[in-house]
Amino acid sequence: MRVEQKQEEVSVIGAGSWGTALAMVLADNGHHTRLWGHNPSQIEEINTTHTNEKYLPDIVLPEIVKGYTNLPDALAGVETIILAVPTKAIREVLKKIVQFQKEPLTIVHVSKGIEPDTLLRISEMIEEEMPSELLSEVVVLSGPSHAEEVSLRHPTTVTVSAKDMVAAERIQDLFINQNFRVYTNPDVIGVEIGGALKNIIALAAGISDGLGYGDNAKAALITRGLAEIARLGVKMGASPLTFSGLTGIGDLIVTCTSVHSRNWRAGNMLGKGHQLQEVLDKMGMVVEGVRTTKAAYQLAEKFNVKMPITAALNGILFNGVNPKDAVDGLMSREKTHEVEDLANILDSNSAK
Repeated sequence: MRVEQKQEEVSVIGAGSWGTALAMVLADNGHHTRLWGHNPSQIEEINTTHTNEKYLPDIVLPEIVKGYTNLPDALAGVETIILAVPTKAIREVLKKIVQFQKEPLTIVHVSKGIEPDTLLRISEMIEEEMPSELLSEVVVLSGPSHAEEVSLRHPTTVTVSAKDMVAAERIQDLFINQNFRVYTNPDVIGVEIGGALKNIIALAAGISDGLGYGDNAKAALITRGLAEIARLGVKMGASPLTFSGLTGIGDLIVTCTSVHSRNWRAGNMLGKGHQLQEVLDKMGMVVEGVRTTKAAYQLAEKFNVKMPITAALNGILFNGVNPKDAVDGLMSREKTHEVEDLANILDSNSAK
């Protein structure tokens, strides 16, 4: 299914695997798609051979995708940009855009993280950096979606969310096609929290697999991880229903079980005894879950929410705790009732 609409000029800021895959979706829908990156040789490759071998090996990009290294040129005359850079680079990129941008932009962010120390979600970071006269709307696109599969045009389903649902529906129309189904959800907080915190649980699932603990342990981590995510999310103002959807359990499953997942792969190496810096060096790409673990641990303290998996992973990543000792510590926690969490979450939500 394709929703017929006018062709647009759209800029994707960030030529990594996810930005490139989304540029392909936009191009498949007939939109003139600009793909910005800071590496001249990579952009030359995109424009000459229509490939991006470092990030999406053996994938041929539509010729309508044009690469740019000059940011003002990439944004000239564009009303909508897809912000596909790592969380740690968002402020830097936005500061550059503010220097030359004259017209308001709709910014669709597709990264999944929380900023440590400030504890801001990405939409809040964007609103903080962009003057109001330059920001039409912030839209979040999130869900269970590996770039490798999107680039192969395998069936994928995601969610878009915004404070203004008209803006969310416009972005839904921009992306939706027979391979890439897009839902809308008004719960911006829940969509962002679910997308960010699932990376923490994926790291933990990778560690469990690296230790050789098998499917039983991973299923427990996914299930109890979802409870942690929902506990914190609801305390921050999210709807509990969001965590039963694509950006909750859906994204959690795919990120905790797939070899495409950077966070799972990083955790797997940690579980096999590699040190954190060694893991990050070998990955060669950003592992969002590392920074997000620090932020989520800080949020748990701020909102007085119990997040034992997050706390255990924070110990492994930043305090030198042995992964096996951390997992054993989770298993020996004080006994409790399984549905107690759900009851507390529902009571908290109904009291609002």
